This record gives sequence, structure tokens and C-alpha cells, in this order.
Amino acid sequence: MADGSFVFAVRSTGIYCRPSCPARRPRREQVAFFQRSADVEAAGFRPCQRCHPEQAHVPVPHTALVEEMCRYIETHLEAPLHLADLSAQFHLSPYHLQRTFKRVKGISPRQYAESCRLGQFKARLQDGEAVTSALYDAGYQSSSSLYKRVPTQLGMTPTVYKQGGKGMQIGYAIIETALGYVLVAATQRGVAAVRFGETEAALEAELAHEYPQAQRVRDEKGLRPWVMLLRHHLQGQPLQAEVPLDVQASTFQWNVWKALQAIPAGSTRSYREIAQAIGAPTAARAVAQACAINPVAVFIPCHRVVRSNGELGGYHWGRERKRQLLALERAAAPQTHAGEAELATTGKY
Repeated sequence: MADGSFVFAVRSTGIYCRPSCPARRPRREQVAFFQRSADVEAAGFRPCQRCHPEQAHVPVPHTALVEEMCRYIETHLEAPLHLADLSAQFHLSPYHLQRTFKRVKGISPRQYAESCRLGQFKARLQDGEAVTSALYDAGYQSSSSLYKRVPTQLGMTPTVYKQGGKGMQIGYAIIETALGYVLVAATQRGVAAVRFGETEAALEAELAHEYPQAQRVRDEKGLRPWVMLLRHHLQGQPLQAEVPLDVQASTFQWNVWKALQAIPAGSTRSYREIAQAIGAPTAARAVAQACAINPVAVFIPCHRVVRSNGELGGYHWGRERKRQLLALERAAAPQTHAGEAELATTGKY
């Protein structure tokens, strides 16, 4: 994204804009380019009122209002969320409310409410509450309304989750690579974890901690397709297939992870750019949190996200591994921009 690199002024209107301004593009002969807002204003141009190029970041209207909506939803989970009721509460038309909410948060009010309910439900199960009381206390109206959603978002049924994966079979394999040991774990539905570690014992202990009651089986043969795909990628080859996943995530987290998978190998994006890509421009911090809890390294490429200032940023499995992963992908994608090549080598532009 070119925002922050330069601004352009339109001679016919006397206004200057940031590159991402949604206004209609002027004719080329009417345009002049400047590196700084101070320079263009000294030349007599005034800032656009749509894109606010004089400000460091694009202001997002209605952010405070949407946060109020979120607090209202969080405290009214005991009943189904109806857009008409929310519209009456905040004096907006249903269409405008839905559009405004999604522009700021990246998901609809209903999806946000569902994410809150699921979070409460999981917390209650982890505290030892019975499944039946937990689902009603979390705001679900019936067990069917919960079960039809949870297998996708939770990765297992509520009872199995409460019991630490009891009754599940999780196959896993551990390989040694140039980046250290890597564990790949999967259920019948898809890959549930890809983790780097210093020893095989440490990786097995992590898996046992997450699924203490599951039947964990070392299955080199059954995991071979995913292990070979991962090994080839760690040797500099691009991923050749889409990997089915079986992971726990909210709607927002899924949106972030899908956006990460859309980043071309050898390229990087900032947390703010990912937030903008999913339609939630103010959610850069939440994007960073979604990256931090990603349980599937490489296949969900959170290593391709860097800080807005160009620095490499953190990585759950270590900055050095992040640098090495970017270098491998850069080598396999020679078209990568020079700036991104420098990032993968030094950790900053």
C-alpha cells in the first residue's frame, strides 16, 4: 500500500489526497505529486475531507458507535439478536447499521454475537460447568442451535472439548528440519496443529497438554501427505495443495487466517493491511492477537505479517524462524520486491 509514501494534489480542485482515496481519479495532467503533507500545503493545496491525507492513519467513522454496539451485544446474549432491535436501540436503519458494523469490525453483528456466545460457552466448560447448563448460560436457546455451529468453530463437540478431547483420535508425526523439530497433528477432518520445537519430547508434551484425554497416536504413515507437503515447503518449494484444517477459531480469527493464506509466498503484509483486507481497518491489534494464537504454522502463514514500520515483529516460534521462513519463500519467489527481500534478511526495511 502506498499510503504514507506520498500524496497527490489536483490542480483543478486545489485539493490533495492520499493514494487510497476513494474519490474519482482526476486526469493525469491535473495531478502533482508530493512526499509530505507539509510540502503540498505549502504549495497552496488543502486536504481532502474524504481520505484525510494530513493524518497519519485514515480515520474510520462510527468506531465509537460500533464499540457501543459491541458492549450492548455482549450484555444481551441471553436472547437471540435481531437486527431490528439493534437498529431501534441505536436509531439507525438495519441496512446502515449492518454496513457500518461490518466496515469497522469485519464481521456482522450476528457473527459477533455468535463469537461472544462461543467464547462464554468454552470458558464455562473449562471451568467445569456441565454442557447443558453452560449452553443455556451462554445464551444458546437449545442444544441444536449450539451443535449445528460448534463443530465448525470449536473443532469438536462440546462434550469432547470439555473432556480434553476424550474419544478423539489425533494422529501426529514429528520431523527434523533446518528450522528445528516440527510436529504435525491431524484428526479425520484435517490438520489440527503444526508446531516448531526444540525437542520431540517438548512437542509431544504440548500436544498432550492441549488434548489430555484424546487418543494420541504417532502415525508417520497416515500423516505422510501433510508432512511431505510441509517438508517440501521448508525446502523452498511452494505449497502445491490446499490443506484441510480442523482448528478452533472465531469468525474473526478465520477471516484473519484466510487473509494470511491469500498473501503470496515471498511477500509480506502489515497487521494494519490485513485488518483493512478483512474490512476491519481499526482491528490491527486484534489481527495481531489472531496471528499469535494461530495453531498451524506455515499452512496458516502468520510469519508473512510484519509491523507497519517495516520491522520483522514477533513470532510464536521465534523471530529467527520467521526470518528463515521468509528467506526460503523469497528464494522460491524471485519476483519478490527488493524491500521485502531486505526484510527477510535483516528484519527491517
